[in-house]
Amino acid sequence: MEDRILSLISRPDYVPANVPELLRLLGLKPNRQQELQAHLRRLEGAGRIVRSKGNRYIPPDHADLIPGRLMVNRAGKGFLQPDAPGLPEIMVPQEDTSTALNGDRVLVRRNLRGRGLRAKPDDQATGSVIRILERKRSQIVGTLQRGRQFLFVIPDDPRIPHDIYVPEPRDVGRPARVGDKVVVELKEWESRHTNPEGEIIEVLGAPDEEGVDMLSVLRQYDLPLHFPKEVLAEARAQGSDVSPDELKGRVDCRSHQVITIDPDDAKDFDDAICLRRAGANQWRLWVHIADVLHYVKIGSELDVEARKRGNSTYLVDRVIPMLPEALSNELCSLKPNVDRLTKCVEFMISNDGRVLSSKFYPAVIHSQQRFTYQEAFGILQRKPVGAIEQMLHDTHVLAQRIRRLRFKNGSLELDFPETKIRLDENGRVTHIEKVENDVSHQLIEECMLLANEAVAGELMRRKVPAIYRVHEEPAPRRLEEYREEVLSQNIPCGNLAKPREVQKLLAHLATIAIGPALKIGFLKSLMRARYAVEPLGHYGLAKKRYAHFTSPIRRYADLVVHRALFGHSHGSKHSLKETADHISDTERNSADAERDSKDVKLYAFLRSQLQSADPPKYSALVTDVRNFGFFVDVTDLSMSGLVHLSSVEDDFYHFDDARSQLIGRRHRRIIRLGDRVTVQIAKVDSFKKQVDFKLAKEDGKSATRKADNAQRRPQDRNRNQKPFRTRHGANKQSGRDSNSRRRLNPKRSISRRKRKKEGMHYQ
Repeated sequence: MEDRILSLISRPDYVPANVPELLRLLGLKPNRQQELQAHLRRLEGAGRIVRSKGNRYIPPDHADLIPGRLMVNRAGKGFLQPDAPGLPEIMVPQEDTSTALNGDRVLVRRNLRGRGLRAKPDDQATGSVIRILERKRSQIVGTLQRGRQFLFVIPDDPRIPHDIYVPEPRDVGRPARVGDKVVVELKEWESRHTNPEGEIIEVLGAPDEEGVDMLSVLRQYDLPLHFPKEVLAEARAQGSDVSPDELKGRVDCRSHQVITIDPDDAKDFDDAICLRRAGANQWRLWVHIADVLHYVKIGSELDVEARKRGNSTYLVDRVIPMLPEALSNELCSLKPNVDRLTKCVEFMISNDGRVLSSKFYPAVIHSQQRFTYQEAFGILQRKPVGAIEQMLHDTHVLAQRIRRLRFKNGSLELDFPETKIRLDENGRVTHIEKVENDVSHQLIEECMLLANEAVAGELMRRKVPAIYRVHEEPAPRRLEEYREEVLSQNIPCGNLAKPREVQKLLAHLATIAIGPALKIGFLKSLMRARYAVEPLGHYGLAKKRYAHFTSPIRRYADLVVHRALFGHSHGSKHSLKETADHISDTERNSADAERDSKDVKLYAFLRSQLQSADPPKYSALVTDVRNFGFFVDVTDLSMSGLVHLSSVEDDFYHFDDARSQLIGRRHRRIIRLGDRVTVQIAKVDSFKKQVDFKLAKEDGKSATRKADNAQRRPQDRNRNQKPFRTRHGANKQSGRDSNSRRRLNPKRSISRRKRKKEGMHYQ
């Protein structure tokens, strides 16, 4: 019925009709009016039709209305991601977001006006929210406070700009005290000019109480702590070992030298590899992926729960798995010295790294050894001992050749070092480790990328409906803005619409001091990767065909791709598009939760440093300069923050807006993009989720550098000869763009585990 309605109103000759007229146009009897109205309400709620004046129904685009998902940044600005593929992102100013919150499905009216003949086609489209179709979440976590006449809750999420008024809590299991973390059920909120109202439904406890910090993250992002009983029972019913009956129809690879390489704390091993010489100039590579499809049947309790979760979430102190541990850590995990079922992609590869052929089949393996990345890296730094270590060396050599070909074909080098937070038994930060994307990571990464690309190509060749991993090209406007920023630093930059020019720029940035800061700026200009039913290609990897296939234990998208490749039905309950949209949402939710779980631990760690007589010093990179201060990226903490000018005591600085730099009036010291400075913690604001830094003292002076010609970069030495315009920097924080602070460092929103096999968040 709904397809008939949509087909009718999308016809070119359709005239907006009301319910009686629609009954006649659809050839329905009058007694089916209530049924028709029910379908119309569902379509209207989904944003697929709109009820206009006179209760007449039209397609949304006829009224310049676009349904989609609203993403709100920490400055309050919204960006609509339209439901319809191919439509550009629409910016929604803060004052036009109405009462919509981050992640809500909304209906946005585009702002259109006459532009004349000189209109720029790449101008940012803007709009305003006119209706909320679906709330992403109705429960909000925050801190309870008491005003003169009422209680209110300050939300933990800084993207929610309003406090929530609440009555005295009742029947919540424990008394609520001012300062406690609580969960609020949001009620109706009709105007952004008034505060929303809610009701406290759970008291989590005092913020410094053990476990409350992580419990707040779990509640804020609606992450489940337990699996339903029926899901656990279904997982346990699978047994703990592979039976002989399950080997029928599988290729027996148990005699192969199969190995796994994973992080030292990993328990879910979802991929394994084996390499053999197949001739003078050829290699045979087997990429084995855990056969989750064999155990998780479509429509089963396991399948329903896995789809609901969408993916595993890797918080700083725990894992919220997509599948019960009986499967994720045991029966599906490709552990050594036991038989395991896999889906295999077998490649024939030339000596120079070109794929000559590939085939796909179910298999059984018996992994011979499990390596950590550190162990594999150590082996690759010395001569091999034994057949397995020799295979590891051969795979490394081949992987580097494949990697060089990938970059030759246009793939972008966007890797950044990441950090891993280590906790003690009480959940406190003991130390922070830097994790480099070394050759052991690259070895696995290249094998997995090959498999993902081959599977996507096979699905497209067969014309089988599936879900693809897509990364669309950045908007020309964003690239042009970034190009202007690069040119303002006297760095040559070509047309960034051409991937070769992007590669040339990134290669040049890797050789100069300002490079890392500008590279962060380029990452900010990129679109976010997502799932879609259309194979739109992958910009970052420069691949026309790409799908996620290699991690079905922790990503539902991979399980859907396994079903498509091996001829299993996806089922009729949910369309592939609904599933693609859903798992894109759960992925974003998990990334935010993972970032916040790091933040709450880091904030406690940094607050303790503020109380120290000699706080630690950190090397930091200047990533943005404003008239009120400068933003820095602190690699050792994997976070960014502001150094406010009011905290810089060695001089009075004014802002040179032409060159985006700060200049000291007395000592002529200069602070500019790309500078390295030494900083200490100055302020930790858990409410706003902001960290401010200050320049550390070195021999009684602030750790800035004097801008004489001997210390300047070569390309900057002639700048003293040019006149420049200045304006005085403000000592107030007015105008501070808190979103810039948060968005400067894309690493913060990257799941450690998700980067394990594929290198970067955009994959």
